[in-house]
Amino acid sequence: MSEQIYKRNLASNRKAFHEYHIHDRFEAGIALTGTEVKAARSGKVQLKEGFVEFRGDQAFLSGIHISPYSHGNRENHLPDRPRKLLLHRRELDKLLGRSQAKGHTIVPLSMYLKGNRIKVEIALVQGKKLYDKRQAAKEREMNKEAREAMKVASRY
Repeated sequence: MSEQIYKRNLASNRKAFHEYHIHDRFEAGIALTGTEVKAARSGKVQLKEGFVEFRGDQAFLSGIHISPYSHGNRENHLPDRPRKLLLHRRELDKLLGRSQAKGHTIVPLSMYLKGNRIKVEIALVQGKKLYDKRQAAKEREMNKEAREAMKVASRY
């Protein structure tokens, strides 16, 4: 019998969906200290400027901000320190190879609680041009108008 896994969103990077074409998504664990976990559970996380960088054969999540825990003591964490991502070797190799292609990078999309563990959804992305952003806005507007028209038509 399978168990239901509890999933609670802690932070999301809505800017990434606007700024990038998303190609592949991966779920990664993240190495955090005790006060970072408590601050993240209370929703004090900002992913907007985050990116993944490789040092040697390991991946680190940089540019995210986890605010200091309000009840932390002198052992409180640094808010902007790089945090190690926990991925399988095969996933690391795949990400490293594909991120070195021109215009590609890896950014965090969301941070969530899965069971008792904090996970990060990262994605291999490529930057959008200005005309791509305009096209996406036009498509959203057309879809919205179509939904509204369907809603009105279903009333009659």
